[in-house]
Amino acid sequence: MAQVMRPNTAGGLFATDGKPHPLQDALLAATLVLGITSFISAMFHHLHLLSSWTGLVGILIGAYGQWISVTTRERFGLILGLGAAAIGFFLGMAHGGLFGGLVD
Repeated sequence: MAQVMRPNTAGGLFATDGKPHPLQDALLAATLVLGITSFISAMFHHLHLLSSWTGLVGILIGAYGQWISVTTRERFGLILGLGAAAIGFFLGMAHGGLFGGLVD
């Protein structure tokens, strides 16, 4: 009896198609780091420059990562990083913005 063969996808953490994706994994890691940094620093009013800039860069890197992502696992991590970066960016903008206090 013929059985359907399914690829073993449990081996890789990010690549579910069995192929390496170094650029996509690097963009995923950068988006997550920037998103977490932006989100945490947005909780402190005086760190609005850090939260707004890391949020903006995280949004841009995450958007490019979404554009070239290949697997669902990559997209899932990118969405988490993008969400954290966006929240941090918007809170940083509310607390003083990208140039708040530097440009009069």
